[in-house]
Amino acid sequence: MGKMMAKAAGCDDAWLVEDGQVTEGTSNNAYIVKGNRIITRALSNDILHGITRAAVLRFAKEAQMEVEERNFTIEEAQGADEAFITSATMFVNGVVEIDGAMIGDGTPGNVSKRLREIYLDESMKKAI
Repeated sequence: MGKMMAKAAGCDDAWLVEDGQVTEGTSNNAYIVKGNRIITRALSNDILHGITRAAVLRFAKEAQMEVEERNFTIEEAQGADEAFITSATMFVNGVVEIDGAMIGDGTPGNVSKRLREIYLDESMKKAI
């Protein structure tokens, strides 16, 4: 229903917020990037654990990217250098706008683009 409401409002998707903190997307995991640090909510019963999430975080660590699992707000996300989502159907996908605020320069950032490349490359290796 959240995704349908987002589409009706002219958006691609929505991030869910509980007690002022982003939990996840309607069918995906949510991330922001500040500096060289990838920030995403820590695993709990409150969020989708996600096989893609686990793989992307492993690939990020293997690529020497810093990962911090903690809560963040929509306001912090709007001020982030970049934002992205992961899911089984979308893989790694950049978020360029949140509630009308452009994220970074309004295009997918370098971290999310690099993680998408790594994810697709690793997926292809296992498929063959």
